[in-house]
Amino acid sequence: MNILDTLHAVAHDYKGGCESLAPRVNMSAAVLRSKVNPNTETHKPTLIDAVQITDMADDDRVLEAWARHRGFALVKMPDVTGCSDGAIVELMGEAWSTHGEVGKQICKTLEDGRVEEKEVARVEASIYKHAQVLFNISARLRGMTE
Repeated sequence: MNILDTLHAVAHDYKGGCESLAPRVNMSAAVLRSKVNPNTETHKPTLIDAVQITDMADDDRVLEAWARHRGFALVKMPDVTGCSDGAIVELMGEAWSTHGEVGKQICKTLEDGRVEEKEVARVEASIYKHAQVLFNISARLRGMTE
């Protein structure tokens, strides 16, 4: 999904839709609907609009779409306060699980001898999830340094 389509989805998926989100980002519902409509030529969202919508909706899909568009994987950094050995062991278990999911999705993609776009998207999503878990382990270990 492209960035503008994603912004549209975030605004409309917000609880109560654009009518509920608009006053929280200091605009009317009609203006917000126009700004997030990728087919509207008269109103265009600014970067500030996208940031405000993302923050107010607490929805990172726009940021993720932009990262993917630029060839990056977005990784949310964990809260490293109160890290423990047990938390690291728990994350290692999650890493093994997500690693297995990557392999499972690759096998599923290749089983019929054809590779489809939606299959690649599933593989990529599982890779991003696995990378996020690995980065979380690193950040938590860093948070445990003395």
